[in-house]
This record gives sequence, C-alpha cells and structure tokens, in this order.
Amino acid sequence: MLSILHAANAFCFDVDSTVCKNEALDDLAKWCNIKDISAITKKTMRGDVCFRESLKTRLNLIQPNKYQLKSFIENNPPQLNNGIRNLINVLYEHDKDVFLVSGGFRPIIEPVALSLSIPIEHIYANTLLFDNTTGEYIGFDENEYTCTSHGKALAIQDIKKKYKYKNVVMIGDGITDLNASADFFIGYGGTCVINVVKNNSDKFIYDFDEITSLLTKK
Repeated sequence: MLSILHAANAFCFDVDSTVCKNEALDDLAKWCNIKDISAITKKTMRGDVCFRESLKTRLNLIQPNKYQLKSFIENNPPQLNNGIRNLINVLYEHDKDVFLVSGGFRPIIEPVALSLSIPIEHIYANTLLFDNTTGEYIGFDENEYTCTSHGKALAIQDIKKKYKYKNVVMIGDGITDLNASADFFIGYGGTCVINVVKNNSDKFIYDFDEITSLLTKK
C-alpha cells in the first residue's frame, strides 16, 4: 500500500462524514427548522436510493433561501475530523495535489477548502440555484458531475484528464465514493461505518493518522 500512496499524483476526499464530522444538509435542515432528514441521508450513503432523487427530496423539504444559507455558513464553521489537517499537510509535503469531491454544495464546502489550504478550483461539488429577485430556492444545477450516483467517477475522470494524472486515490465513507472508480479507494469509518463500503474498499481506516503514519514512515 505504501508504494501506491507514494505513486499517487492526487488524493480526492469526500467532505461530509469524511473531511468533516457532520452531514451539512442534515444540519442545514435543522437550521431551517425542518424535520430530521438524516434517515434519507443514511439511505443515500448506503446506495439504497438514487443520489440525485435524494438531493431533490431533501432540498424540497428544506427549501433553503439564499439568506438562510448565508446565515448557516456564517454560524457553522467547518467541523473537521481529527487528523485530516495533518494528513493534508503531509500530502502537500510529499507534492500530492488534494481535491474535495462532494455531493454537497459549493458555498458550504468553500470554507472547508479555505481552512485546509485547498485551492477553490480543486472543489468538485454542486450548485444551489436561487431566484435573483427574492433569493428563494428554485433548485440545483443538475448538470454538475457530483449530483448523480456515479458523478464522482466522472469528476475523477475530469481531474485525471485535466491535470494529466496517472494515479488518483479517493477517500470517503459512502457508496458514491466507493463507485468513484479511483485507482485506489480508501474507505473511511471514523464518523460512521457503511458495511458495503467497508467490505469493498482497497483499504479501510478509522483514523486519518493511519495514512499519515504510512506516508511519514522512514
């Protein structure tokens, strides 16, 4: 595995329940005083429901307007998982590029990227759409790669083509991460464990320090 890590050109990370401890849409629903949607989120993470339809369902329940989203972001700074900042620093020390590939939404993910010194252009995520006059929620951009069940695979294909990478590692906790068709997949169970992901990962970890230790091993 050490040789695979060193050979990789880039590391792509899922955000919700991987880089961050929380699921942003679940928290946004609570912020907007909407009923708990976490059961839908968990089904989505297991692959029990279509990812795009799940996004539609959850967002139609939340109906977040532009001002609620802004307030949510301002009052909910990133909740980073233990060890992720150190791992990303070590990846940079080893000349690895880092990307955030998420089925979440760009405005919520940009503060995460900034806190970890990840370039904004290295974010692959979805876009919320609002009415230009009222700021009311009107949908999301369904042309984005990551709004589909296999969208992360398309995102990684784009990353490899754009940056001429030969080897890309994907790290995540959900079924869309497992299906991202990376050259090597590391399942993450530090927040929650999804058995289908655990059982089909090339490597499964509970702590990012496991990867950091390998990379810094003399």
